[in-house]
Amino acid sequence: RPPRPVPDMPASSPIDIVYLWVNGNDIEWRKKRQQAALQVSGADRDAMAVYGNVEGRFRDNDELRYSLRALERYYPDHGHVYVVTDGQTPSWLRASNRLTLVDHRDLIPADRLPIFDSGNIESYIHRIPSLSERFFYFNDDAFFGAPLQVGDWFWEHGVYVAWSDDAVVAGQALQPDATSLENGSRLSRQWLDQRAAQWIGAYAHTPRTFAHSPRPLLRSLLYQLEGEAADLFARVRSTVFRSWATPTIVSDFVLRWALAHDVAKIRDYAHLYVTTGDANQAEQLRALRAADAALDFFCINDT
Repeated sequence: RPPRPVPDMPASSPIDIVYLWVNGNDIEWRKKRQQAALQVSGADRDAMAVYGNVEGRFRDNDELRYSLRALERYYPDHGHVYVVTDGQTPSWLRASNRLTLVDHRDLIPADRLPIFDSGNIESYIHRIPSLSERFFYFNDDAFFGAPLQVGDWFWEHGVYVAWSDDAVVAGQALQPDATSLENGSRLSRQWLDQRAAQWIGAYAHTPRTFAHSPRPLLRSLLYQLEGEAADLFARVRSTVFRSWATPTIVSDFVLRWALAHDVAKIRDYAHLYVTTGDANQAEQLRALRAADAALDFFCINDT
């Protein structure tokens, strides 16, 4: 079926913010994670992604606190903030009528919990009650880095997205040692090569990953694709821990489908990706400091 028309949104309509957040230092949560890991079957253990269950995947370095400060500094007119979390509350967070904590149990069927794969959890974010049609989806290690102009991220009928600076994603088969975004690119290609002809004719795939940015999204688009690509949503919702064979779809497939159907456009942004633990970490951080207020966004990834 052709895509449903995206509703035109008044320029003044609110744009909400959705974060995924976990405090991997919490003792009770760590027990839950350890118990879940013990129950992983041999086949699922073999399918677990590289670094799918390591400390850096869940460690809390107060990124959320600083991402929220950047949000207030560079986009003070944002809509409501929703923090999706597994029954946790940041110790430093003051109550606010502009922020709501959303428990996994309020979005995800109880028989699917607990989940430790962000690719699975993010497939439910459009179900947040009262979420605005246009919204930004953040991982807590992503930050706005300069004053935001809404027109740089949303246009009348869709969103703007950006390619990463990473190398070309070679091959079409999913790889056990690949990142979730790399395998997401491959999975999207497989699905769209097979299905896109009925909507748009031949599909031209770009073998790259998308930048690790605040993601501008449309709630109606996610609801539509939950039906159009029910097989992909069911697949990504089958995981407990990140699996190389079940990569993200919200941060790749959804964006590629939108590009193929003229609901998204590519845009260049000034951005920086910092990988902590790299040999040149200090150099990366110096570059980040030097670029104060000159980056549309940046990421500080705990590696």
